[in-house]
Amino acid sequence: MPAAVRATSDFFDQLTNDLLVLRVQAQQRFRPLSAEELNRRPGPSRWSAGQCLEHLNIVGGYYLPSIAARIAKAQARGSKPAATAKQGFIGRRFVESMRAPASTKAYISPQRYAPTGTRLPRTVTEVFSRQLDELLRLVLLARQVNANAIRIPNAIFPLLLLRLTDQLEFLVVHIQRHVAQAEAVLAGSGVSANAKASAA
Repeated sequence: MPAAVRATSDFFDQLTNDLLVLRVQAQQRFRPLSAEELNRRPGPSRWSAGQCLEHLNIVGGYYLPSIAARIAKAQARGSKPAATAKQGFIGRRFVESMRAPASTKAYISPQRYAPTGTRLPRTVTEVFSRQLDELLRLVLLARQVNANAIRIPNAIFPLLLLRLTDQLEFLVVHIQRHVAQAEAVLAGSGVSANAKASAA
């Protein structure tokens, strides 16, 4: 199957819009949560909303500095944006695997990317918001270089290098997946989205 090709502006516009929606969710839904609401787990082997966010923070802590460094190198080389954003075969598989809701297709996170504890401080939401801001900044910078030509080492298989376009899309879809998981945990434990939004 040939690689998917999209107009660069359309590709980055979609990522930006998705991240802006996530940013609103982070501010209105997660920041107002109490420590008790953040740490409430639906079952012994299930993650709390806070653990979902901490997992995203750990993954972001790996990828965001790596992406920033490689974009900076591309800028130093005078890289210019391509007309189209290309998707590789493996990158497309990774992205599509993340589109399945966590409730219907679960994955086991490697231990080093799993949440570190069951009692997390409320600062986990602040870190999550800061990482969304940083990812938005990196998406803006990625528009200005040839993102197809930049390769990012995979967190689990470092010898596997994905196009920056694939890696950015994967990160956004991965965040959407776990934010939806966190929302489901909150809804299942009776934390009303409307109440939290109005309290924000």
